[in-house]
Amino acid sequence: MKTRFIFLFFAFLLFSLQDAGAQHHNFVSRYINKLLNDTTDASQPQFLLYPTLAYSPETNLEFGLSSLYVYYAKNDTTNRLSEINGFTFFTLENQYGVLFDHSLYSDKSRWFFLGKLRFQSFPMLYHGIGPDSPAEHLALVEATQMQVKERVLRQIRPNLYIGPQLDYQRMASVDFISPTDAHVAEPAGSKGSANTGLGLGIIYDNRHNVLNVRDGLFSELALIRYDRLWNSDFKFTSIFSDNRIYKPIGRSNVLAAQLIGQFNVGNMPFNQLALLGGESIMRGYYTGRFRDKNQLAAQVEYRFLPLPLSFSSRIGASVFASTGTVFPDFSHLNAKNLKVAGGGGLRYLLFPKKDIYTRADIAFTNEGTGFYILIGEAF
Repeated sequence: MKTRFIFLFFAFLLFSLQDAGAQHHNFVSRYINKLLNDTTDASQPQFLLYPTLAYSPETNLEFGLSSLYVYYAKNDTTNRLSEINGFTFFTLENQYGVLFDHSLYSDKSRWFFLGKLRFQSFPMLYHGIGPDSPAEHLALVEATQMQVKERVLRQIRPNLYIGPQLDYQRMASVDFISPTDAHVAEPAGSKGSANTGLGLGIIYDNRHNVLNVRDGLFSELALIRYDRLWNSDFKFTSIFSDNRIYKPIGRSNVLAAQLIGQFNVGNMPFNQLALLGGESIMRGYYTGRFRDKNQLAAQVEYRFLPLPLSFSSRIGASVFASTGTVFPDFSHLNAKNLKVAGGGGLRYLLFPKKDIYTRADIAFTNEGTGFYILIGEAF
């Protein structure tokens, strides 16, 4: 399995080994020192900007810039923590992308805005469809992709939200490149498509800090219809369920578990099939390593936040395991097709006043290893 390595410039971590009272006179040093000592008042917004570097054979060197903005509505810490994540990149192969995710709460959590924006020209590995797809990819897919997904949810009871959602996905300039001279049977949507989905979402959410939940419950059920009536090239229905529970263990440890299901009915393009793998669930598998109409996946993680170390109160760790599969219909759902993954990682308490960690995870599968360096927990 080809693994994409991401390296975060942790230069600011080196400063944590220096005397906290040392005087730094240039802008970068002051910025890093401010982050390390978390001098911002807990009620005030915080912004983090840092460079990334990546490499894979498909992209050559990739240079990126990541950002994180967190705040409390009206600077009131009794409100839930809102966050906006951003990432932009370009590669030496003239690939590029801009990605934004957000999870925003209004004052008193009356409104909840949950969404993402993606625009990128970036290759993906296509292994075929189904739980038995080969480990070696059948094609490298070059394409320009765009996604706009937004959920606008209103609180109708304490912690219970309901509201409409929109999902627009477009794939263009698609090119299937076989690593050999063998013919690749191109799936539905291989020439590109544009699909608009409209639907309804119901969420129960009593989390206070979405980047590091220590005690809480999150449960989402969403139904989206893609139809030619609103200019979709494909006509299908998607049902998505995401359920998470977090339990504190002792003073600083957390046991977290997640169960997701995605079920599609109709004819859909290959890029909108259920995708197994990625940086959040089934870590260690490439995103889309397995794809089909439906998927079920579960994971459990034990977090030490922080570790009981005598020399630092900002270093944590985690261990995790997951299992999941994809299938065309329930008659083909078979436990023999379950994939497994597991691993562990280190944590660094980036913003102590807001209890936000950055994570460095390593995950193992029977096909290889995956590495992830990101801010916030995987789920």
